[in-house]
Amino acid sequence: MARALILGGTGAIGVATALRLRAGGWDVTVTSRDPALVPPPLAAAGVRHVAGDRGDARHLADAVGAGADLLVDAACYDASHARALTPLLADVTSTAMISSKAVYVDGAGRHSNSAEPPRFPGPIEETQATLRPDARTLEAGAPYGSAKVAAEEVLLACGAPVSVLRPSKVHGAWSRRPREWIFVRRVLDGRDVVLLRGGGRGADHPSGAVNVAALVETVARVPGTRILNSADPDCPSAGQIAQTVAAALGHRWREVDVDVDDESDVGRTPWDRDPPVTLDTRAALALGYEPVGDYAATVREELDWLVATARQPGGSRWLPPTDDPFFAPLLDYASEDAYLAR
Repeated sequence: MARALILGGTGAIGVATALRLRAGGWDVTVTSRDPALVPPPLAAAGVRHVAGDRGDARHLADAVGAGADLLVDAACYDASHARALTPLLADVTSTAMISSKAVYVDGAGRHSNSAEPPRFPGPIEETQATLRPDARTLEAGAPYGSAKVAAEEVLLACGAPVSVLRPSKVHGAWSRRPREWIFVRRVLDGRDVVLLRGGGRGADHPSGAVNVAALVETVARVPGTRILNSADPDCPSAGQIAQTVAAALGHRWREVDVDVDDESDVGRTPWDRDPPVTLDTRAALALGYEPVGDYAATVREELDWLVATARQPGGSRWLPPTDDPFFAPLLDYASEDAYLAR
């Protein structure tokens, strides 16, 4: 039986990958720090869990052990993580490092996390310029995207077959940041209106965790050293995502266009990029990757999970708290009502 090890395997990508591999007959082990936050579907599917810190060299060596047919690193955030892993890859047939679209920069040096949003001329190819690598750790102040580039460079130069996968806005069950929550929460709260900045025309390519998992399985089958974008076959706008969520949950609401020049957070969503930011995925398709489905098809699992978890006693531990700094401004009903009352 082929063996797979997934480091940091209890988030959306790790869970989707573990379940896909188990369904294909793989022996799968995932690692994470907190055994209390291991999603129940993993144990139910026969996936083993090993508790430990990804940054602990001894834990890492013990987890890799005598090697694996596939190693997926979903918790490689900087060069120190990559350097700790490379000596252990001699007996690993194929490695997939989960990176991020955040590494890309446009012609003016703007990126996903810059003060001014990037403006790419079209779908981003893997050859697009990236941030300069920063060999510091995140704890020492390295910016997220620059630290990811440094980690990528270490792994791509190590001589082992490593595929660097660059997803965009990840969605999926057990996500640590389920962006669709801003619409699901509204449905659960019975809101009959949704405010969308610029009419919801912005778009930032979503990446279904199950589609990323399908690409991981592909690079396991075809080992090599490469960089691959990973995104859904389509790139819906923020408004289309709002409509998809409402339709999936049997809800209807009135859409209100918010002026893009309004300085408040009213109407903002995680997908507000105009012009849209999209990833070119032709390299993955050429490798033999087949996506599971488009956004509407693959997001349904996350939506069902969010609703069921919100209604489940004790389920709140899996969901964003009301004071979450990312979600709170996007779910500020008082500000929305004040805007509507103008």
